[in-house]
Amino acid sequence: MKLLKSIFSILFLICIQQSNAQQFDLDAELKPRFEYRNGYKTLNSDAVDAASFVSQRTRLNFGYLSTDFNAYISAQNVRTWGDVGTLSTTDLNGITLQQAWAEAFLGKFSFKLGRQEIAYDNERIFGSVNWNQQARSHDALRIKFKADVNNRIDIGFALNENSESVFEQDYTVNNYKNFQYLWYNTNFNKIGLSFLFLNTGFAYTDVNEQKIAYNQTIGLTSGITENKWNADAAIYVQTGKIEKTALSALNASANFSYSLNSEFLVGLGAEYISGTDMNETDGELHSFTPWFGTNHKFNGTMDYFYVGNHSNSVGLLDFNAKINYTKNKFSANLAPHFFSAAATVIAINNIEQDNYLGTEIDLTLGYKASKSITFNAGYSQMFATDTMETIKGGDASKTNNWAWAMITFKPHFFSYTSN
Repeated sequence: MKLLKSIFSILFLICIQQSNAQQFDLDAELKPRFEYRNGYKTLNSDAVDAASFVSQRTRLNFGYLSTDFNAYISAQNVRTWGDVGTLSTTDLNGITLQQAWAEAFLGKFSFKLGRQEIAYDNERIFGSVNWNQQARSHDALRIKFKADVNNRIDIGFALNENSESVFEQDYTVNNYKNFQYLWYNTNFNKIGLSFLFLNTGFAYTDVNEQKIAYNQTIGLTSGITENKWNADAAIYVQTGKIEKTALSALNASANFSYSLNSEFLVGLGAEYISGTDMNETDGELHSFTPWFGTNHKFNGTMDYFYVGNHSNSVGLLDFNAKINYTKNKFSANLAPHFFSAAATVIAINNIEQDNYLGTEIDLTLGYKASKSITFNAGYSQMFATDTMETIKGGDASKTNNWAWAMITFKPHFFSYTSN
């Protein structure tokens, strides 16, 4: 390890000196996580058994900072322990570039382009999705304007293709075709306010011809902090089309928390995500989709809703609470969620069901052993209803729970600063 570090140090110090860099950083991340899934994301049933496995994310990060531009490269491997044999000469997932971007500065403007994470506000619409081992990153151009310390504007663009081509080709990747967005953030006194406009195009096939359908997400988020309490609220509307279907959807949320003392914090929250009635007849889609958000942090950690699922469905009403305890290096969080469908649910026998879906209890623990080592663990239990069965399948009477334990190592190999 010392020899490898020395080699890296020599090579990159040479590069830095030749390019007159101000700072160069080399660090890594290793994050193995054990999971026991027994009704995670969907209800358990007699036909399946619980799953147990260990996944691991490994990253090597290179950062470069100067007065003219910054650059960042993050090489990543995501694996499940045992996904290849012990004598295998190849890796199942290989090495990918989770991020690879450069950002040039021109006065109050900057231009950031390449593979990059995009995260804004509470990460409901744009987020890094860091819980997922692979996380989320976009191939995009972002133009940033910082008028002053309290006012920022970002404009983003993405244009996706399968590969280089001579003529136009159909886009077949499970991804958006393009997007354009504008984000504005301002702060005054103790209040923060953000505005987001996002136009997203998805490819679809219509009579053997690929077309692009566009939908728009428009919203406001705000937050205020005052002494021991803070509150935030957000509202988003969606319009446009999903393929040929007109879209009209809404998302609204509000959260409040209060610090009882230096160790305990309590909070209440609610979120409404519109859905489409199962007996809908107006021909429109009313299901809101938080397109690129860090959805694991919302609506319970068992990921029953909007984590690769529940799209174009009956929506959600989530009333939740939290109790946080923090002391020294230890932290604990207890969060119950009370879920209901936001639209009408119809059973197989064509009878309308009660909207209550169930209650989820989430417990998470954390311990920061050092600057570079963190332990986390959690346990969740879902108490589902027959209505949850209707939209998810499975058996609500079965035990549906999930447990996990994770350790994160973040070694910092070296930093070099030149004048």
